[in-house]
Amino acid sequence: MDAELLELARQFESAQQAKSSIRLSERNVVELVQKLHELHIIDFDLLHTVSGKEYITPEQLRHEMMLEIKKLGRVSLIDLADITGVDLYHVENQAQRVVSGDPSGLMLIQGEIISQSYWDNIAEEINERLQECSQISLAEIAANLNVGSEFLASMLEARLGTLVKGRLEGGQLYTPAYVTRVSAMVRGAARGVTVPINLSLLWGTLQQLLQAMDGAGGVATESSFFQSLFNGLAKEGEILGSLRAGVHWTPTVFAIAQRECVDSFFSQNSFISYDTLQKLGISQPVQFLQSRYAEGFPLVTAFAHPSMIEMLDAAVEDAIDRSSWIDSLSVLPTSFGSQDASKILSHCNSVQSALKGNKGMILGDSYVFSNGFIKDLYGRMEKELEVFRLSGSSGAIPSDDIHLVMEAKGRTDSGRSGEVNEKRKKKGKTSGARTEILPDDEEIIPLKSKKNQRKGKEASLVLSDTKKGAKKDSTRMQEDDLNIPSDDWIMQKILNLVPDFEEQGLEDPQTILGPLANYMRPMLISSLKEKRKTLFTENAGKMRHLLDNLQKKLDEAFLNMQLYEKALDLFEDDQSTCAVLHRHLLRTMAASIGDMLFHNLDMHNKMKNGINVEESPDSESITLGSAERTALAKSFPGSLSKKAHAVVEALEGKRVEAFMTSLREVAEESGLLLKKLDKKLERTLLHSYRKDLTSQVSAETDPVALLPKAVSLLYIQVHNKALQAPGRAISVAVSRLKDKLDDSAFKILTEYQTATVTLLSLLSASTGDEEDCTSDRIASKRELLGDLMPALKGLVLGTTQS
Repeated sequence: MDAELLELARQFESAQQAKSSIRLSERNVVELVQKLHELHIIDFDLLHTVSGKEYITPEQLRHEMMLEIKKLGRVSLIDLADITGVDLYHVENQAQRVVSGDPSGLMLIQGEIISQSYWDNIAEEINERLQECSQISLAEIAANLNVGSEFLASMLEARLGTLVKGRLEGGQLYTPAYVTRVSAMVRGAARGVTVPINLSLLWGTLQQLLQAMDGAGGVATESSFFQSLFNGLAKEGEILGSLRAGVHWTPTVFAIAQRECVDSFFSQNSFISYDTLQKLGISQPVQFLQSRYAEGFPLVTAFAHPSMIEMLDAAVEDAIDRSSWIDSLSVLPTSFGSQDASKILSHCNSVQSALKGNKGMILGDSYVFSNGFIKDLYGRMEKELEVFRLSGSSGAIPSDDIHLVMEAKGRTDSGRSGEVNEKRKKKGKTSGARTEILPDDEEIIPLKSKKNQRKGKEASLVLSDTKKGAKKDSTRMQEDDLNIPSDDWIMQKILNLVPDFEEQGLEDPQTILGPLANYMRPMLISSLKEKRKTLFTENAGKMRHLLDNLQKKLDEAFLNMQLYEKALDLFEDDQSTCAVLHRHLLRTMAASIGDMLFHNLDMHNKMKNGINVEESPDSESITLGSAERTALAKSFPGSLSKKAHAVVEALEGKRVEAFMTSLREVAEESGLLLKKLDKKLERTLLHSYRKDLTSQVSAETDPVALLPKAVSLLYIQVHNKALQAPGRAISVAVSRLKDKLDDSAFKILTEYQTATVTLLSLLSASTGDEEDCTSDRIASKRELLGDLMPALKGLVLGTTQS
């Protein structure tokens, strides 16, 4: 074998030293290789090098690549292409075969081939550095090695405990000594906690402590490392407690103290509030207590033992037996609310039996009243209600009493219809009465619609809220109009009758007075309505009679007022005199009408409220002051009060028209008829008025009183107007007769008027002294007027007779 090798070496050397007889160019060699390849003489692949002067087989390329990998441990494909002189494409193709065919575990990562020996060397380097620093960040190592952190972690995990002596946690490598140190810190911190805590807060504190110990160069420890150590300690039983949602830690010592605190409080007080358990850190108090105390029962704000029911049951039973009342909250703990008391009362046997036996009742949520107490209080409240009814000023009729009004109205309508028909039969006959003759064309105000005609019935003198079709905006407005006692009035009366409510030190007496008043108010209102209904029925006849008399008086007075109003038109060109005449008529005739109407309406309202009122035989002579009229207007119900106020304001005003308008509105609201003065009725009234004035002038003996009567009679004779003039306007009224009388007659009138004015001036200036000279002058003027009286009477009466 050695000889053969030696022979081959000798032949190879001689072949090399021999000179070639034929020289080939590079081109010829390339063509020759191609031809041999085409003829399949060369039956294996050949790869061109980058220089193009050499051929290399894939096996040789792989061999050279493996040599380079074994030498460097980590080499990029680009570097292999440069080293082998082969195009990168062929290197990449062969790299896949090299990696897949190598049993040692080569890997192709991001264009690099890395051997396991390379990672072993890297692991040894990392371990040396780790032992120096105690902890290393994988991100820093990965950046230095130019690989991904996850890939680096996967490589190191296989070598932990062998080549790398440490622990990988949360992207950090730690030495066993460091892990032991931090584990001790976590164990100590967890054992030092005695109340529930969020572990993230604890880890933050430990991180600050480690940074202070390691200095500024130390690497921050991740919370996940602490959590991992904590979970391991808890699993091994080195720390005791319960972990909820991964971060909420409740130490066992706290849970034990918590249960002991709850047991102690509940056993001593027989109850415990949910707020107390919330403060102790128990988030679901009801479930917690029900699981521990099966005999207890949950309330709204607390959990109670059955002994609470027994205690309250005995107190309620005693209160019912004594015909008294009890506030269950006064027996229960102060932390209990009214809803808690209501729930406990529902479990009391004495309360349930009292409710079934009609011996007691629960008002509000916590107040228990015996029926004896309620009946006694109701009896005393009925007496207070009687005082309220008699003192009430509202004239509204309760809704239950409207049918009584309609009955009275029907009877009054039939009587009045017969009276009007009887009067119309007398048409054309003369009579001394001013308002007995009603012409066929008489007008009655208002007379615009059937609705207004229905209002014109005397017995329908009620508020606008009792009109057909009228509706109230709210129940409270109805009660105000019906003069029904309010809740406040009832509560105040109850407090006066039962001072115990205030004496027992209730912080807010309304809490007991409100439910009690709400319970009693419907019964009191029903009793009030029944009494009003009875009294209204009893007073129905008096009311009809009152309305009949009022209608008759109002008919006569209103017609006379219209008659006197027409005379004011003669002085419209003289504003000052016109104002004096308007005020005079308002202060005299208008005031009398308003006083009569207000007085009768007030009596009517009192009768409807059940107040016994004696009818005044002469209501026309009643005189009211402005304050009295205002008080009466306020006492009228609803819109009638507002319209009555307008009458009061018109009486204090300056125009008769305003009074007439407001009077019509009040009459319409009250359902009274107002007759309008027509031509025929005006002539009849003027004739009667002239006749009365003529008789008065003939019989008059007072020279001063004669003048205004004579002037009024002259105005009827000259202008056919009924003038009502005060002394201040007589002179102007006399001057306006100058063109209507002959000179001699006017001279008599002016002389009499001048003498009258002089006499009145002397009388006002007289001191009453006998030695005063004015007395002689007064006597002289009286004598002069006495001498002129026959001439003035002859002037007036002669004109009348002519």
